[in-house]
Amino acid sequence: MSIGIHSQITAAVYENANVRPRDERRRALLGVRGLRKRYGARLLFDIDRIEIATHSAYVLTGMNGAGKSTLLRVLGGLERAEIDSLRFACDDVLRVHPYPRALRRAIVYVHQHPILFSTSVADNIGYGLVVRGESPAAVRPVVEAAMEWAGVAHLRDTDPARLSGGEKQRVALARAKVLQPRLLLLDEPTANLDGAAREQVIALIPTLVEAGSSVVIACHDRELIGLPEMQRFKLRDGHLEVRTPAPPDASPQAPPPRQPRQP
Repeated sequence: MSIGIHSQITAAVYENANVRPRDERRRALLGVRGLRKRYGARLLFDIDRIEIATHSAYVLTGMNGAGKSTLLRVLGGLERAEIDSLRFACDDVLRVHPYPRALRRAIVYVHQHPILFSTSVADNIGYGLVVRGESPAAVRPVVEAAMEWAGVAHLRDTDPARLSGGEKQRVALARAKVLQPRLLLLDEPTANLDGAAREQVIALIPTLVEAGSSVVIACHDRELIGLPEMQRFKLRDGHLEVRTPAPPDASPQAPPPRQPRQP
């Protein structure tokens, strides 16, 4: 079965996309119907459907324990759940346990507490490409560009154990970015950060969408939720609510004129 996933997106595609109306860039990417997750007799969530479009960003909110992290892991193929049907890039996925190889390459999950190997920052960022069989000559410039993007180029030879929390998150994002995921799932990327570290991570999110990924972020961060064109999923009482933001050019309506007071 073909999932129809392109591992490479050329610069020409990006250039053309930049001059098209934004709505034309958004098409169906992932569609799941009848998604249920149980722990024994407990039903954690029962979601009729979830739709994710290309070139789009979403936040997933909900109370602690609502199942946000679990839902991300299910969408990433890392945890089993009951799924009636799943479509990716307009193709039906007939086997979801485990995900087909092409789908595993297209979806990347970044944990709230990313695990980094005790090598170097550069080696960590390039690890996924090496596992995929890319040559060192091909990996090197991609890693250099990703380190510059994440603001960690000066740390290229540093052992990750010596990094701050914000630096570790940016390294994890760079490691995911080089894999060119169609769908990127981020679990609480700013939860343990504050000040400049948090702002640096938030600033990277819109650039991931511009680079061609769709992003779903489980979070409570008001600034992430309020990013322009950010769409919102909310897990409440085991069900998924969808909230669409107002268009960026929408302006609040003027209040109605005050009526003259009757004598």
